[in-house]
Amino acid sequence: MALPGLAPPKPIPLKERSSIVFVEKGQIDVLDGAFVVVDVNGIRTHLPVGGFACIMLEPGTRISHAAVALAARAGTLLVWVGEAGVRLYASGQPGGARSDKLLWQARLALDEGARLKIVRKMYALRFGEPAPERRSVDQLRGIEGARVRAMYELLARRYGVCWNRRAYERGDWDAADVPNRCLSSATACLHGLAEAAVLAAGYAPAIGFLHTGRPLSFVYDIADIFKFETVVPVAFRIAAEAQKGRLELPLESAVRRACRDMFRKTNLLERLIPTIEEVLLAGELPPPEPPPEAQPPAFVEEPSGDGGHRG
Repeated sequence: MALPGLAPPKPIPLKERSSIVFVEKGQIDVLDGAFVVVDVNGIRTHLPVGGFACIMLEPGTRISHAAVALAARAGTLLVWVGEAGVRLYASGQPGGARSDKLLWQARLALDEGARLKIVRKMYALRFGEPAPERRSVDQLRGIEGARVRAMYELLARRYGVCWNRRAYERGDWDAADVPNRCLSSATACLHGLAEAAVLAAGYAPAIGFLHTGRPLSFVYDIADIFKFETVVPVAFRIAAEAQKGRLELPLESAVRRACRDMFRKTNLLERLIPTIEEVLLAGELPPPEPPPEAQPPAFVEEPSGDGGHRG
C-alpha cells in the first residue's frame, strides 16, 4: 500500500521475479496490507505476492476477494490446480491479453504455411538442429514424439531409474510409478511458469501450433522447448534418489524445490518471453501495429528491459 504523497509501487518485471510457489491447506487473505496464508491454527505466513510470477493453489486452499485483487494489481498469476499440480482447473489473467497480439497469433495459427514455419522453429529450438525438410506438422509431431521417448529412455539409463514408459492416470495420482509422478510434478511447475509468460506477453494459451485443441496448447508448445534442459533431468534425478531411499522430503516437494532451483540457474523467466516472440516471428507474417485506441499494458515500467512483463 502506497504512503500518502508517494507514487504507488511499480510491479517487478517478470524476469526479475521468483518463479512459482505452491500453497495448500490454508486461507489466503490480505491482513494489515500484506498477502498472507493463514493455517488452521491461525498462524500467518507472509507471501511477497509481487515477487512471484505464479502462485499455484492446491486442494485445501481458500482465497479471499481482496487477495485475488491484490495479486491482479501485483501482476501475479493465480492458478488453481489439483493434487501435486497435475490438473489445472482455472487461472487468472492479470492485465489481460492485447487484441492486436491475439489477432496476430490467430492469423499465424490459421495460415498453414506460417504454422508449419513456427513448428519447424520450435523443433529447431528444442533439439538444436533444423527440422527434417518436406514434412507436415503431423509428421513433425510424430518425429518429435519418437525423439522424446528416446530421450526419456536415455535419461532413465543415465540416472539409473527403472523406466517403462510415460504413463499416468489423471484420476488416480498414486497409481503412477515414482518416475512418472516426478515427471508430472516437474512438468506442472514448468507449465505454470510458461502460462504466466504467455499471458504476460499478451497471447492466448489456447491458440497453439504443434499442440491444438486444449486450453493450454500454446503453453505446452513453449514449455516443450525448455523441458529437456530443465525439468525432465530434475525429475529423473529425484526419482533416482527416491528409489535409493535418499529423499528427506516428500516426493513432490523435492521435485518442486529442485525445479525452482533449476529455473533460477537457467534464468528461465528471463528467456521465456523473448522465445515466445522469436517463435511467432518465424511465421513470417508481420505483427500488426496496435490501433491508436489500444489498451496499454496494465503495468508500465520505464525503462523496461522486458517487453512483456505481466501485464
